[in-house]
Amino acid sequence: MSVLVYVEHADGKFKKSGFEAVAYAKAIADQLGTSLAAISIGNVTEEELGSLSRYGASRILNVGSEQLKTFVNQAYASVIAAAAAKEGADVVVLSNSFSGKGLAPRIAVKLQAGLVDGAVELPDTSGSFRVKKTAFSGKAFAVTEITAAKKVIALNPNAFGVKEQPVDVQVEAFQPEIRGNDLKTVIKDIVRATDKISLPDAERVVSGGRGLKGPENWGMIEELAGLLGAATACSKPVSDADWRPHSEHVGQTGIAIRPNLYIAIGISGAIQHLAGVSSSKVIVVINKDPEAPFFKVADYGIVGDAFEIVPKLIEALKAHKA
Repeated sequence: MSVLVYVEHADGKFKKSGFEAVAYAKAIADQLGTSLAAISIGNVTEEELGSLSRYGASRILNVGSEQLKTFVNQAYASVIAAAAAKEGADVVVLSNSFSGKGLAPRIAVKLQAGLVDGAVELPDTSGSFRVKKTAFSGKAFAVTEITAAKKVIALNPNAFGVKEQPVDVQVEAFQPEIRGNDLKTVIKDIVRATDKISLPDAERVVSGGRGLKGPENWGMIEELAGLLGAATACSKPVSDADWRPHSEHVGQTGIAIRPNLYIAIGISGAIQHLAGVSSSKVIVVINKDPEAPFFKVADYGIVGDAFEIVPKLIEALKAHKA
């Protein structure tokens, strides 16, 4: 019996959410009194693979196949399931990222395992195996008991934290059989904004809505985000109007996020938007409408004109950094 964690990477570099998944999986392995193995798929250097040992992975399976150079949902699921069988893993952990949302159910089917997606805490293993997770688009929590012998857990980014627990590591090449049927749908190219912080991984997010009146006013959002080391985001009406790219749309029909800090500027707080951001640890709202629904869920609120308040925040941050 062991625990297996799948670790995502982007262009050969592991993501923060991947390190978090390793730390979470290591904590589960410690609970169960067993070992942790990690699997990486794609071209990753030996040095980068070794970095996983800082978070508790003592054994790393490296799948360096050229066929799997880019992400292929079905093929990756088959490889991870094969690795679980090889390692005798009863628990498989991965990040509940965009890729993880597609992988987790496929892995569970292949292993005939119970599945919990959106996990936010370590399992309670006293007498059973119960996992706390988000429910109803993040508006509530549920505790799910997994009764199946094998278990797949997809951890929400920023739910557990990146915790170092260095161990000695052994890296092993793993070459499972890759079936042609798994490669029928292949992603030819992935275009990433390399100069921006990934929204799902961001610890801080600055978001703008229709209250900014137009795309020409987004400079102050980007400047504030830059000073905070934050990602930029927007509401659905903003992306629908092509003021900002759809990749920045957060909410029920966009990207669901749970950063440590979410600053909403000129966003009223429709229920669809709240569903995607309500798991943020601290929410700050800036809006000139004191009746804006967002104020009901905000930890801190400023009633006022964003065009007066945000420049003052920027100046205060610059003075603090100086």
